[in-house]
Amino acid sequence: VQLQASGGGLVQPGGSLRLSCDASAFTYDYYCIGWSRQAPGKEREGVSCITRNDGVTFYSDSVKGRFTISRDSASNTVFLEMRSLQPEDTAVYYCGIKFLRLGSWWDYDYRGQGTQVTVSS
Repeated sequence: VQLQASGGGLVQPGGSLRLSCDASAFTYDYYCIGWSRQAPGKEREGVSCITRNDGVTFYSDSVKGRFTISRDSASNTVFLEMRSLQPEDTAVYYCGIKFLRLGSWWDYDYRGQGTQVTVSS
């Protein structure tokens, strides 16, 4: 497994979680690394991405202002700080890689194992 996501869990509405993606084993070059999510019965949705070379960030409208993506270049780890979580944020969150700067940032070329986030009272 080259992308290992962790940090999911059960949280109450309004709570916070921090996801981590360990990409230290990923040896290929890439354009952007980030997160997508998929809720039961719904299509996969891009959440956020951060470019490798200059740290430019992208967010979906549904999480903008609540989620923050960051990275530790030394360890090749990407984080997703999630605040003000709501039940509609419940999903499996996946770490993903986009190799080239072509098309939409959320259209990841490679996706690792996911971590479950459940927002419920």
